[in-house]
Amino acid sequence: MNWEVVKKEYESTNITLKALAEKYDIKLGTLKSRKSREGWSRDPTKKDATKREKVANSPKRMQLKEDDTSGHELNLDNFLEDSGLTEKQRLFCLYYVKSFNATQAAINAGYSPIGAHVEGNRLLKNAKVAAQIREIKKDMVNGVFVEAMDVLNKYIKIAFSDINDFLTFGQKDVPVIGAFGPLEDDDGNPIMQEVNYVDFKESGVVDGTIISEVKQGKNGVSIKLEDRMRALDKLAQYFELLPDSMKRKLQEEKLKAETERIKAETNKIGKGPGKEPLLIEIDYGDDDDDE
Repeated sequence: MNWEVVKKEYESTNITLKALAEKYDIKLGTLKSRKSREGWSRDPTKKDATKREKVANSPKRMQLKEDDTSGHELNLDNFLEDSGLTEKQRLFCLYYVKSFNATQAAINAGYSPIGAHVEGNRLLKNAKVAAQIREIKKDMVNGVFVEAMDVLNKYIKIAFSDINDFLTFGQKDVPVIGAFGPLEDDDGNPIMQEVNYVDFKESGVVDGTIISEVKQGKNGVSIKLEDRMRALDKLAQYFELLPDSMKRKLQEEKLKAETERIKAETNKIGKGPGKEPLLIEIDYGDDDDDE
């Protein structure tokens, strides 16, 4: 979507937002949010002043740049920018608009259950927190909050990715090849041997959005996925926003991922010198990237 074209048409014509949304097949709520966020105006003399006023005075709102997703690091916090709120305060805002229970929202955000009732009421009276809650409510109405939750769904896709989504592997019988071609037995039948195989699926049938790198190295092919452990950790942070079935799966996947990590470290320690095997690797990201 080329938002500059949409913006230019709005500012240079008398077309209504509804007609503009229909013309470019955009949700009306998304278009209204974009217009408000970027200060679209049909009066050029007011436009720049409006932008300056927003930068100076208004708190930042949840933002999802629909036209700038490639290469953008997934981070739900990017859509919950604030004007001085702590991480706990931001989480409180999220949980509060889900249940409108200040006590439970405070507990889910990481505050002590002892005194959570008092803490929740105190947070609601905090001017910055109250402003953030109002902004989230507005964005929920305009559809922007739903788009931000799409980012959370992206974390879910990364965290629950499976090796079988990208390749098939097993054992199969293949002809034994000699110096002059396939070998045959005394009866003229091809001599077969059982070998291990790994076949990558076609790019058109896999979700390429959770693959960060594919490369051919001297030891074989490597596929690097987006950091799975980081996605699991992020989902754990927003645990109470997930449905019950997803909560159970998250706990299972965290245990599975930790088991895989320990197993990989054990194999690395026990690996002796010698010829390296052909490598076909699924890399679930590097924890060092977060530093």
